Amino acid sequence: MDLLATVPETLQVWLLGLGLSAATVGPALVLLWRKEQRTDEAEVLALEYGLNEPATLHPIVDPALCIGTGSCVDVCPEGQVLGLRHGQAIAIAPASCIGHGLCERACPLEAIQLVFGTEKRGVDIPRIKEDFQTNVPGLYIVGELGGMGLIRNAFEQGRQCIDGIVSIGDRVPGDGLDLVIVGCGPAGLSASLHARKAGLRFVTLDKEPDLGGTVRHYPRKKLVMTAPVKIPGFGKIGAREIRKEDLIETWNRIAAEADLPLHANRTVQAVRHSDKGFVVETSVESFEARRVILAIGRRGIPRKLGVPGEDLPNVQYSLAEPESFRGDRILVVGGGDSAIEAAVALAEQPENRVRLSYRKDKFSRIKPGNREKIDKALQSGAVDILWSSQVTRIEPERVWLSSVEWGEKPVDNDQLFVFAGGELPTGFLRDCGVEIATKFGAA
Repeated sequence: MDLLATVPETLQVWLLGLGLSAATVGPALVLLWRKEQRTDEAEVLALEYGLNEPATLHPIVDPALCIGTGSCVDVCPEGQVLGLRHGQAIAIAPASCIGHGLCERACPLEAIQLVFGTEKRGVDIPRIKEDFQTNVPGLYIVGELGGMGLIRNAFEQGRQCIDGIVSIGDRVPGDGLDLVIVGCGPAGLSASLHARKAGLRFVTLDKEPDLGGTVRHYPRKKLVMTAPVKIPGFGKIGAREIRKEDLIETWNRIAAEADLPLHANRTVQAVRHSDKGFVVETSVESFEARRVILAIGRRGIPRKLGVPGEDLPNVQYSLAEPESFRGDRILVVGGGDSAIEAAVALAEQPENRVRLSYRKDKFSRIKPGNREKIDKALQSGAVDILWSSQVTRIEPERVWLSSVEWGEKPVDNDQLFVFAGGELPTGFLRDCGVEIATKFGAA
């Protein structure tokens, strides 16, 4: 006997609909469950690595608007900055955010916003308008100095800034300069290329002997860039990841083909008003222009230790060529990604003895990949870590360290690398008249 025939027709339709719904909704529920399971696992890792406390730019989610589509989770190139819990997006590892902004744009209800700082930890940011102009008319800030450290974002800001200047149409008559661009990292290079394309009369100044900005100081063979960048007159650099050396070589070739008016080895000492706009004073000469773009980077001034001997020639604040150091006794100071990458790179060189001094008793806010590398180097004996230690004075062939556990002691040393972060050039900006705001979880 056909059991279905004994069931009322209306009930048959209801059961059929229920079966179809289960077939449709079931996989979606399984997928949602798996995403939430991954969120729990990622949160444990974020707590272990100290990535749950943001250092600067990071996403916040408005639970009143979030409908849990998960699109923000899927588009993030850094992976597991965001996750899903109870059907809503949450920030799992905000310290891993580097400001792509894809999550913000992917949300259909604008429930995500990228902000600076937190309620407890403020971030100093120059006051910048939507056109990247500061409170000083004619003075602009783009790139890392304004809080955007991502190469793609810096290139985009350089383009938008020049487009805004061109739209004003206020050109300088005769042979005068329309613009001075200070800094030739990603943002300064982009501004220079777009200024060339727009026919502006300008010069680009950089304190380094060549372009590249902060990227030049990355360790050798470091992978950079995580999104394609479109460059005027050249096309698109489509590689998702590219080594530092290859990227800088490409930038140099593009700058040469564009015949950019780059003045290297010029340290800008002051930017002051003039009848024609601004005078930019450098260590070599001065330039007068209608407008100025500052693209100097947020960490233009390495943070020093404030101890005797730190001006010795064997004390350095960046590492571009680890291969230059072999057979040395080396101390690396710091506990962030830069310090760990430098220590690991130096330990790979023949006959080096590498120690790492960190003021805390464990690492925090470092990338999982760097955690794995330093753990491996520690286990193999390639790197020794001196936890809860601080440098008290530096001598030509040794460094004195202090610790609550073992007091003060000397460590034989040939080279000292300090990675204590950088300081916002607050004094320089204020001398230029730029206002600085401390943001506590605000865009």
